[in-house]
Amino acid sequence: MTGTRRAVRPAPDLLAALLEGSGEGIVVCDADGVVTLANAAAVRLVPGVEPGLPAPAPLDSVPPAPEGRIVTHGGRALRIRTEAVGDCRLAWYLTDLNAAPRTEFLLEAGRRLSASLNPRRCARAATELAADFLCDAAIVLLPATARRRIEWVRAVSGRYGPEEGTLPAVTAAEVPGLTDALAGLRHGAAGQQDPGGAPDWLLPEGFGPAGHLLVLPLPGNGVPAGAIVLARRAGRSPFGDDDQRMARDLAVRAGAAISAASLFREQSTINAILTGDLLPPDMPEIEGMRLAGRLRASQQAGAIGGDFYDVYLPDTAPDAGIVERPPLIILGDVCGKGARAAVLAGQVRHSLRTLLLLESRTDRLLELLNRSLLASPSPNSYVTMILAALRTAPGDHVLVDLAVAGHPPPLVLRGDGTVEEAAARGSLLGALKKITLRPVTLDLAPGEVCLLYSDGITEAFGGPTGREMFGEERLKEALATCVGMPVEALVERLEQLSTEWLGGGPGADPGGGRDDRALLAVRAGTARTETSW
Repeated sequence: MTGTRRAVRPAPDLLAALLEGSGEGIVVCDADGVVTLANAAAVRLVPGVEPGLPAPAPLDSVPPAPEGRIVTHGGRALRIRTEAVGDCRLAWYLTDLNAAPRTEFLLEAGRRLSASLNPRRCARAATELAADFLCDAAIVLLPATARRRIEWVRAVSGRYGPEEGTLPAVTAAEVPGLTDALAGLRHGAAGQQDPGGAPDWLLPEGFGPAGHLLVLPLPGNGVPAGAIVLARRAGRSPFGDDDQRMARDLAVRAGAAISAASLFREQSTINAILTGDLLPPDMPEIEGMRLAGRLRASQQAGAIGGDFYDVYLPDTAPDAGIVERPPLIILGDVCGKGARAAVLAGQVRHSLRTLLLLESRTDRLLELLNRSLLASPSPNSYVTMILAALRTAPGDHVLVDLAVAGHPPPLVLRGDGTVEEAAARGSLLGALKKITLRPVTLDLAPGEVCLLYSDGITEAFGGPTGREMFGEERLKEALATCVGMPVEALVERLEQLSTEWLGGGPGADPGGGRDDRALLAVRAGTARTETSW
């Protein structure tokens, strides 16, 4: 079938939306030179243009021409192209030639200011951007510290690298308008300033006198992020309206970046303080034995989780009435993962430290801890744990008094490579009012190892198929190959084998089988009894 295609005219409201959304100014006049249409971009570029009124300058002086004409109007460089558009109408198309560098500037500002979460690096980026695009020298001053000192960063156009330093807050107040800017006042004295009032220290040596000075606040998240000072040398043109718009755009973006970086640094500091006590301790030196531990949290972003271990050493000079006790090592696993589980693990570790002031028997400690967990307001305060009191014996032997509460029992690596499972057993903590415990004492000859581990090791899913559990037998076989190893190398090797197993094969589930993993080993004898390898 053949036929003619009928032209479809867009709806008037669609045409109006297209015109208003255009970045190019569009003005249409009738045969009498009266404006009949002007979009938002045209009104911004030529403020006097208005429907119903004659076309204002400079439109009325631009004849129709394909290439158009470049004119300066209101401090802007405009390319104006005029065309006849039926019924004796004229259309003017206006392009802001100042917009191209401004767009380039904003894109570069966004890229460089978002590249760091360090406040001083954000300040350096802001000064470098200003010196590249807006001025000859730029100085960012950060809010005063508790000691009433202000950090500053300065960049100079054409010089490599910014300068940094600090100065007293009272000295910074010598800069005109800076006090208001640092207070975040956008409509106070901040803005263009008398360059003659700039103190000598503000500009670098050899810069010469400032011809123009602009001081602006850096808006932050509720509080000012600082202030920026822009200086041009004498002889340069002053900061025009476009320059000031670009400077304010930079100040807003720099303030947001510095504020976000400061908030990140503050939160990181708080996080480090709060998690410091949740991380495993460094292994102490204990006469007659060697200790080593490894902890791998399932959520590596936090480096903490529900698995934990700790070492409690006896007081060197206990007070009267305090029960003398041997060194105690613990390894446990609380219900859950991540930060919430790590908080519960920290509470358990601190509770044990307190209970050790009153009790030294491992079974009794677990009973008291169980009562504490039952009274906890936190839901699901369930914990599995191993407590091991360490005592030296004649012949460089180590006696390990074990109490196990719902946890996989420790493994013992004998000198001939045999691996045994300790017979200690017991109930989960935090679930029942009365728990059952079956403690045992292990005798480690020199070079023999007692390994405490969490079920994140044996229940790791991976292997060739990616869906097979590592299991206790593989752990025993791996432990048997570690005869004679230094204890630090032993736990590192076992942790590495577990990690490789979790790597899985082609069918591995990236999120499956991931759990916190903990290893803690005690080896009888000193470093002299370890075999070199």
